[in-house]
Amino acid sequence: MSLLEAALYGVIQGLTEYLPISSSAHLVLLPRFLGAQDPGLAFDVFVHLGTLCATLFYFRSDWLEMFFRPAQRGRLRQIIWATVPALIAGGLLHKWIETRLRGNLVIVCTLAAFGVLLWWVDRHRSSTGSKSAIGRALQKMSTRDAVMIGCAQTLALIPGVSRSGITMTAGRGLGLSREAAARFSFLLSAPVTGAALVFELRNISELFTSQLNWQVLTVAGLTSFFSGWLAISALLTIVKRFGYAVFAVYRVALATAIVLMLGV
Repeated sequence: MSLLEAALYGVIQGLTEYLPISSSAHLVLLPRFLGAQDPGLAFDVFVHLGTLCATLFYFRSDWLEMFFRPAQRGRLRQIIWATVPALIAGGLLHKWIETRLRGNLVIVCTLAAFGVLLWWVDRHRSSTGSKSAIGRALQKMSTRDAVMIGCAQTLALIPGVSRSGITMTAGRGLGLSREAAARFSFLLSAPVTGAALVFELRNISELFTSQLNWQVLTVAGLTSFFSGWLAISALLTIVKRFGYAVFAVYRVALATAIVLMLGV
C-alpha cells in the first residue's frame, strides 16, 4: 500500500465514522472499487485509534467534566448504559455478521433505507411543536433514552446502517435536538470504538506480522485523526443549520452507484 492509499483510507475512515453515512460500508466498498485487498488487522487498529483519539481530544472538556464533576456523572452513566447493548450484540453476533452480511445487496439496502429513515425522523421532529420546544437538551435525557439509543446502536453492526446515523436517528426520535443527538452520538463513539480496538487485539500477533510498514500505518492513523476532527466540527454545524437531508441524499446516491458499478 502506498502512502497516498493509506491517506485515502484514513480520510474515509475519519469522515465516515462521524458523518451518518456508514464507515463500515465505505471501508468494505473501497477495496472493491479499487480492486485491492483488505488492508488487514494492523491497518484497522491504526485508523480506528485515530478516530478514537479525535473523539477524546475534541470533547476533552466534556470527558474531564464527566469524570471530575459530580454533577456530570449522570451523563457518564448514560454513556455506559448506552454502550452495554452494543457490547453484548457485538460479542454474540460479530462473527455471524462478518460472514453473512457484508454483501453488496445488504449494503445497498441499509444505506438507502436507514438514510431515508434518518431524514424522515428528523423532518417529522422538526415540523412538530414550537421552535423553542423542538428537542431536549442532553441534561434532560433520561437513562431510559440512553438505553434505547444503545439498543438502536446494535444495528450498526450491519454494514451500511451507520453507528452515528442510527444513534442520531434514535436521539431525534426520542426528542433530542439535532445538536444534542449528534453530540451524544459522538461521545458514545469513544467507548464503542475502544471496545472494538480491544476486540481486534485478540489477534495481537498479527500486528507484528503485518506486511504494511510503519510509515503507512502512521499516515493512516494521522489522517483518520484529523479528518475525524474535521467531520465532528462540520457535522455539528451542518445539522444545527440544515438538518440531515444532505446525508440521506448521499446515502441513496451511493447505494445507486453500488448497483450501477458493482452490482448486487
